[in-house]
Amino acid sequence: MSFDDEFPESEENEIGSDELLSDDHLRLPDGASPLVRLHAIRAWLSRRQQETSIEIGEAALTLQQLMAEEPQMSRPRRRERLGIMERVQHVQQELQYAQQRLDTYEEAQTLLEDCITHTTPGERALVEYYLSLEEAMQNDDEATNTPRRQALMDVQHRVEHVSTPYEDE
Repeated sequence: MSFDDEFPESEENEIGSDELLSDDHLRLPDGASPLVRLHAIRAWLSRRQQETSIEIGEAALTLQQLMAEEPQMSRPRRRERLGIMERVQHVQQELQYAQQRLDTYEEAQTLLEDCITHTTPGERALVEYYLSLEEAMQNDDEATNTPRRQALMDVQHRVEHVSTPYEDE
């Protein structure tokens, strides 16, 4: 009997630290290191970028399928043609919004790395990062709720969530 037989590891069942740290409901204890908090933000941003990339791919695939569907109809009625056009416009808008969110998550990742580079890694870097996100949101038009603004708010919420210590009750 070998070690592997005694302790079988399934890659599907094994959860890595990045996956745990990227969990939306992660609560870190009061004594958690600022470096762990920074890594949790990095892991979350990375996961968001991956999820948004998948959304973009799915929207592009749907758009491709809709475009391929259109020519197959021989002389589609006006109502059918309008329905397809509306769906195409809707998917194009979803694609555009997902791309804006992805760009924003990448920008947020760059901001985080800049804050870490220009300050000592720790609580100060988290504060600087939060303020950088706040400044980026203020540079946008506050009256509109764009995908970019929503993504920045999500990142800011993540910083708040990870930075606030969890106290056992």
